[in-house]
Amino acid sequence: MAKSRSRQPVFEYVEPIGARVLVRKDEPKRETKGGIALPDAAEIPTITGRIVTISAQVENDPDVPLRQYDKILFHPKDAIPVDFEPDNQLFVVPVEDVVAVFRRDASAEAEDE
Repeated sequence: MAKSRSRQPVFEYVEPIGARVLVRKDEPKRETKGGIALPDAAEIPTITGRIVTISAQVENDPDVPLRQYDKILFHPKDAIPVDFEPDNQLFVVPVEDVVAVFRRDASAEAEDE
């Protein structure tokens, strides 16, 4: 008698729960600002990324100024990797581990237009 294989469920998206955000980690730096190429062994750890999704709790909290697509700096200690993509660049990050948000100067953007 042939055994039937159980199929892995196919997930379409990941929704963080509680005070967390889903972040796509930026690629590790392979070159310094001065143009010096770094070997793989000397890789600079990357702790920046873009917010892919925010939880409903974060979205409804006026004290947390995070939005989808924000570029953030985060502490990677409590970031949970999500095995959702082959390159595994997605992480669920607690809001308290987001230490900075990169913003453009609104007055400079207005002058450019």
